[in-house]
Amino acid sequence: MADQDRSHDSAGQRLSTGEAADRLGVKPETVYAYVSRGQLTSHRSPGGRGSTFDAKEVEALARRGSRREPSTAASELAVRTGITLIDRAHCYFRGVDTAELAARYDYEEVAEWLWTGELHRGMRFTAPPDVLSAACRAVQALPEHSGPMDRLRLAVVAAAAADPLRFDLSEEAVLDTARALIPTLVGALPAQTPDPPRTEALASRLWSRLTPSPTDAASLHALNAALVLLIDHDLAASTLAVRVAASARAHPYAILSAGFGALDGPLHGAASGLAHRMLVEVLERGSAAAVVADHLRAGRHIPGLGHPLYPGEDPRARALFGLLEDVPQAQSALQAAREVITTTARQTELHANVDLALAVLTVSAGMPVEAGETVFAVARTAGWIAHALEEYGEPPLRMRPSGQYNGPRPPQPLP
Repeated sequence: MADQDRSHDSAGQRLSTGEAADRLGVKPETVYAYVSRGQLTSHRSPGGRGSTFDAKEVEALARRGSRREPSTAASELAVRTGITLIDRAHCYFRGVDTAELAARYDYEEVAEWLWTGELHRGMRFTAPPDVLSAACRAVQALPEHSGPMDRLRLAVVAAAAADPLRFDLSEEAVLDTARALIPTLVGALPAQTPDPPRTEALASRLWSRLTPSPTDAASLHALNAALVLLIDHDLAASTLAVRVAASARAHPYAILSAGFGALDGPLHGAASGLAHRMLVEVLERGSAAAVVADHLRAGRHIPGLGHPLYPGEDPRARALFGLLEDVPQAQSALQAAREVITTTARQTELHANVDLALAVLTVSAGMPVEAGETVFAVARTAGWIAHALEEYGEPPLRMRPSGQYNGPRPPQPLP
């Protein structure tokens, strides 16, 4: 058959559907799905009975690692990325252990390295005055009961409106936007203490937005480490939302809005707040056993324990716990967290995740219950930008799965 034989035309070597499928490691039907998503172009020769595909285009698609079969289970969706590797007891950014990065570098230094591959010691991100002013005015107009996620979401929208060049998706333009937007988000949050000098690292500026308590070197180091550790964690729900938006060529502000939308929930960004409340209750009642018993009796999950990607302790939690050991005011919260872990272990084998470690930090620093979510959201913006940069380099609209219709079969009568 014509579709089973290799053919040639004036454009160069052509592959049949079967050959293209073999090269990509997918089924023939998937090849046509790539065509519908704009990832491949097909050509039907006059009189031919099958489509042919440019061999170079197929090879390029294979090199990008875009091969995957459509799946009936969303959990089987796979997207190749060079940003984060999760390997049982470790988490790596571009092959480097995140715990080592968090111990040695500032958040801005790691973010810049993640985006560009270059490490610049002393890197500082600065918010443009006009963009920061627009974000602050918008945030100040919110009702008093508005939470930090409300403020961050609105700050992104206001910053976008103040940037007429936001649709420039060139790599350098996206990087300039990211370097300006992250400190804008922090600067738009209500200040609890006077702002530190602009030469200070982002962690210091964020601390002044989270608590009126004075800082110290060990506490600030722990907050900076938390920011680094939370930059990315593979294709979490918010990151997938970001990549879908970037696939549609949304500008950086819009992709952050997509990420914040997915982040704003108890199963993702707000999980640390549940752990914060639990630790406060343990400290108030003086017993982890009583608090854990209440959760178990009510059929609730114990906050801050267990992670589907790690069989043991979350390595991010391990790294942050280690740094909190050097913070004197964190010792009571650390002890409460340990009691929760050991008490729960009598019933089920669950290990600490990063939300519990982040809760120890926020409780010990006198931060509000939403502070962990704020740290998570600010930190993750750098990872979202890294994923957007990757996705901007892929064919547009490739993140378009096919729906499996299970409704009434047509024709149906008019309602």
